[in-house]
Amino acid sequence: MKKPNYLRFFTVVVLFIICYVALLAMLIRIEAHDPTAKIKDFGDAVWFSIVTLTTVGYGDLHPVTHEGKMFASIFLIASLGFYGVIIGQISSIMSTIKEHNKLGMNGTNFTNHVVMIGWSDFGKAVVDQLIAAGRSIAIVTKEKDNIDIIQEFYPKKNVFTLFSDYNNFEYLNKMNILDSSIVFVNLNDDTEKLVYVLNLKKHFNNLNFVVTLDNANLKSTFQSAGVTYAVSKHEIASRLLASYIFEPDVAIYSEEIIAYPQTNEHYDIKQYKVIEDNPYIDQFYDKVFYDMKKEFNVVLIGIVKVDGETRKLMKNPEESVKITEGDYLIMITNKNSVVKLKKFFNVEEGHL
Repeated sequence: MKKPNYLRFFTVVVLFIICYVALLAMLIRIEAHDPTAKIKDFGDAVWFSIVTLTTVGYGDLHPVTHEGKMFASIFLIASLGFYGVIIGQISSIMSTIKEHNKLGMNGTNFTNHVVMIGWSDFGKAVVDQLIAAGRSIAIVTKEKDNIDIIQEFYPKKNVFTLFSDYNNFEYLNKMNILDSSIVFVNLNDDTEKLVYVLNLKKHFNNLNFVVTLDNANLKSTFQSAGVTYAVSKHEIASRLLASYIFEPDVAIYSEEIIAYPQTNEHYDIKQYKVIEDNPYIDQFYDKVFYDMKKEFNVVLIGIVKVDGETRKLMKNPEESVKITEGDYLIMITNKNSVVKLKKFFNVEEGHL
């Protein structure tokens, strides 16, 4: 197995020291026999070697014998190669560190982020929306060329990339996968996705999964396997297409509100968690509905009640429903309102 660069560098340094000491010892032994010698002990030899290797050459110490001059010429020649070797090894180590960092070998400290297994054009479209919403994403790909593509499109502060085989589950710890909010399995076909989810669950507990399906009939199978959200791309596309056919304005609005708003003319559906000290706690849904419309120009359309692992979605609930800590309020909002909402709720949008 090939030695790491730092081990090769250490080996070179050790060999250099051994040769260096041996040459100094020989130089002292040769010069010591001449009564006019200037290099008389180890300290003199070290000083002579230093000024020679550094190309300073003060001339205060120099060999006087022919044999000593021959050994001194070795120091002169070595001074040329020494720096080349050292600089070359340092450059190699720096290059390796840079490459490891590029390939994600040093890991990430992202938390509450999205982990994406696999890269594709569809995955890029998903990442674009997540980045627009201010989320962090860790992507693992087994294609080295994808690393350059991803890092060209997205800043490292938002997107972490890892080059690894998908089944190297130990490496997935570098993505801080246990602290992720959800894992998006973006592999090629439904069977591959199902097998991968089952294998991943053996190594990591309590992960939330989302997958897209080519076959909508497999949705219940994936849910039984522990997938949190199984989405059929064809099912969504067919519904949107049908809506464009008989209610085009509704279709345009529907397509807009499932994407992140780019301007104040664009709208989106968002959810915010009600945390401690939120002024809406213990207030009735209908009062909060009118207050939010007046204060933030948003339309409250639902609430999610959370009880342990159970989530109950209530669409446009009765007026008597009360807001409690831990609920999620779902609303239609534009880009301008998002800034105010984030400050008011004191949390990022989305599932926490």
